[in-house]
Amino acid sequence: MVGVGLYSRKQASSVEGFVLGGRNVGPWLTAFAYGTSYFSAVVFVGYAGQFGWKYGLSSAWIGIGNAVIGSLLAWLILGRRTKLMTQHIESRTMPDFFGTRFNSQSLRIVASIIAFVFLIPYTAGVYSGISRLFEMGFNIPYEYCVVIMSILTAVYVILGGYKATAMNDFIQGIIMLFGIITVIAAVLNAQGGLTTAVEKLAVIPSDADPDVNGGFASLWGPDPWGLLGVVILTSLGTMGLPQMVGKFYSITDESAIRRGTIISTIFAFIVAGGCYFLGGFGRLYTPVVNAVTGKIAFDSIVPSMLVTLPDALIALVVLLVLSASMSTLASLVLTSSSTMTLDLIYRDKKSLPGEVEEGTIDDIVSERIERRKVVIMRVLIIFFIVISLMIALNPPTFIAQLMGISWGALAGAFLAPFMLGLYWRGVTPSAVWACFIWGVGLTVVNMLLGNPINPINCGAIAMVGGYPIVILVSLLSPKLPASLVNSIFECYKK
Repeated sequence: MVGVGLYSRKQASSVEGFVLGGRNVGPWLTAFAYGTSYFSAVVFVGYAGQFGWKYGLSSAWIGIGNAVIGSLLAWLILGRRTKLMTQHIESRTMPDFFGTRFNSQSLRIVASIIAFVFLIPYTAGVYSGISRLFEMGFNIPYEYCVVIMSILTAVYVILGGYKATAMNDFIQGIIMLFGIITVIAAVLNAQGGLTTAVEKLAVIPSDADPDVNGGFASLWGPDPWGLLGVVILTSLGTMGLPQMVGKFYSITDESAIRRGTIISTIFAFIVAGGCYFLGGFGRLYTPVVNAVTGKIAFDSIVPSMLVTLPDALIALVVLLVLSASMSTLASLVLTSSSTMTLDLIYRDKKSLPGEVEEGTIDDIVSERIERRKVVIMRVLIIFFIVISLMIALNPPTFIAQLMGISWGALAGAFLAPFMLGLYWRGVTPSAVWACFIWGVGLTVVNMLLGNPINPINCGAIAMVGGYPIVILVSLLSPKLPASLVNSIFECYKK
């Protein structure tokens, strides 16, 4: 990993190279970077354990939804248009897109603050998942391993920027693919094979009605509507997350997008489908029960399934989760540092397509400013990793709820205005403001009230509800100048 960072450092001297790999990253690297940023310890330990326990084998639908909606549709709907428009308006981050597309520096600043604040709970969830597996697999404090992981991540991201991150994501993605297939085979073999494991699951009574068996081995599970909420949150949410959408900014060209779509979808089917399928057998094992509350510690379910495996397989699992988590951590800190630097510290006033610049800046001065931005981003990466470490040393519980809060607020605020802004000329700045308030407001109010709506379902409501809000407010509020909008959409005619 350090070697990859050293190899990529020459391409990370400019802002464009450091943040976007020079917008010249191929389909394999981009697809794996997308998939490994998508699936981390949050999915493998937190979601697979909790939802496998709740829904049984039907939790595999979550993995299928992640592949079809979160990967295939995301690439088809966003890939080409995101690449073309962001390159046309010289946007490097999602907040930068909002500021330039809707001609509002205020939108850019607020979007960057939302991104920074709500990426932190996601980081906390990643670390919490790692901690469970280190407690299971080693007799040494997991803190040491997390520190080493953070230092390694910092080194290769700081040295090589996005290109190093994407190359390491590819290596880590191969470990994830190999690891999940091997672990599923080992767990099923320990239960006597797939057929025997399903038969054991079928005789477990339902939580709601102890007289009814078979729900955990059925097609739709004991709670189809609850399952649908999880599918929406974990699948649709990726289209509104800055660290995910940013992958489309950097891909080489349209042919690479077509190939990347196929690669990313297959990767998601294997990794996400495999994780949730594995979690579906969680009730065949004995989880840890919280001594104080008497409730099941959902984050202990997957580790309890793996603890009986041979040492070599436990080592593979630890490598798998480390790979998934390091790739996600790298993506999160790179997104946070670039957003803080480009959208809060240096808010350059760009000329929009069709506008004439009032003056030119000396090339030497411009180069110095570019280098200074890269230095600041590198310093901020260290800052964000230190914050992540502080969270990791006292990890919070219930990974799934943390991810629900993070994804709900981010995607609830960003998803609808970003996607509609790529397709519809009529989206107005007022509609974007309304969606920001809706997504963040609903998530925060629900959290302050003690989560009367489950954070998972609340996040799904925030995402889906953003579309009618953006459409309705856009129809009722003042439009942007037609000449400005036409110049921005000119990129699709090329």
